[in-house]
Amino acid sequence: MPVNALVGGPVLRVDGSREISAELTHAVADLCDEAESTGADFAALYVSGAPPGDPGDAVEKRPDVAAVTKWERTVRRFERLRLPTLAAASGECGGVALDLLLTADVRVAAPDVRLRLAFQEHGTWPGMAAFRLVQQLGLAPARRMVLFGRPLTAREALERGLVDQLSTDPRRTLVAAARLLRRMSGPELAIRRQLAFDAQWMSFEDALGPHLAACDRALRAANGVTT
Repeated sequence: MPVNALVGGPVLRVDGSREISAELTHAVADLCDEAESTGADFAALYVSGAPPGDPGDAVEKRPDVAAVTKWERTVRRFERLRLPTLAAASGECGGVALDLLLTADVRVAAPDVRLRLAFQEHGTWPGMAAFRLVQQLGLAPARRMVLFGRPLTAREALERGLVDQLSTDPRRTLVAAARLLRRMSGPELAIRRQLAFDAQWMSFEDALGPHLAACDRALRAANGVTT
């Protein structure tokens, strides 16, 4: 899973058929480190692959809860980077690949994409991908995925807003999107992302203050005021 680079930012290729591991967690953390330390315009992911569809199929050694905790924290770090995050998905996409896809700001998918949660011995994997699916789709549309592992096709994912665009060449489309997003990096992007996240549960009264503060900063910037 080497970190490569597009013009403007690093990119990581993630195989969703792999189990959570220290190696994978470090690779995502390294991507975040490189994006933040080099002043990159964005951070990008190419994701594909999914764990075996049959809960009885042999897989690699299971991670322990400490490894899962570190993984979820690292995925959350990627989700909250102060620069645009992009992901291109192809083929079967589940497990760690789905974890990361659901955190990206811009998501491009090939027409053959099938999104699904990983299975374990007693059902679908109850990690934070299930949480994000319910947040992003709503309970009713996500219910069959979360409870029974029903896959979502590329067309369904597009229609329900889980991906932003279908492309027969998702990597090329991702490069084009990255060029358009270069001017969006910085703390204000992170603030707007957080405002959008908070709008899912905050009352209008609680949200008004943070939104007005963001408006004040935007007006000051437009008027050339830096303090």
